[in-house]
Amino acid sequence: MRDEALLGPWIRRFLLEHVIAERNLARNTQQGYRDGLCQLLPFVAKRVGKSIDRLNVVDLSAELIRAFLTDIEVTRRCSIATRNQRLAAVRAFAGFVGEHSPVHIEWSGQIRSIPFKKTDQAVVPYLEKAEIDALLAAPDRRTEQGRRDYALLLFLYNTVRERQRRSASRWRTWT
Repeated sequence: MRDEALLGPWIRRFLLEHVIAERNLARNTQQGYRDGLCQLLPFVAKRVGKSIDRLNVVDLSAELIRAFLTDIEVTRRCSIATRNQRLAAVRAFAGFVGEHSPVHIEWSGQIRSIPFKKTDQAVVPYLEKAEIDALLAAPDRRTEQGRRDYALLLFLYNTVRERQRRSASRWRTWT
């Protein structure tokens, strides 16, 4: 029971077994989860007055995690997207612990119920004909890399244009 209560072995298993071996998550995701937990642990240890290696799973309360998320937004001036990434790591960790330890199912549920914040969707502007022409003229087509870049840009432009054409034709059939 004592081993199940300590946080360290769970984090080790999560990062090595679950994130890498079981889920085979992308390297950036692995590092993001690791970095998020590396930021969270000192915060929690300071708040509960324990050293990091003495933290228990239940020391990561939903209240402390909310305080951590607020802290990274306010003190560190992180964006909502970064806050949500840190929360994703913590929620994934809580899900892993809850899945492997029936003792921690209620704790896992409390952590996983912390909501993500909504972010504004960036408006993706369209390019005018002159801007597209300038973009396509930029690569030096006398070089191999320039021909490659030109081909990729032309492919992307034609793909978007085709998608818009299909979308417009579907709209006409519905009206």
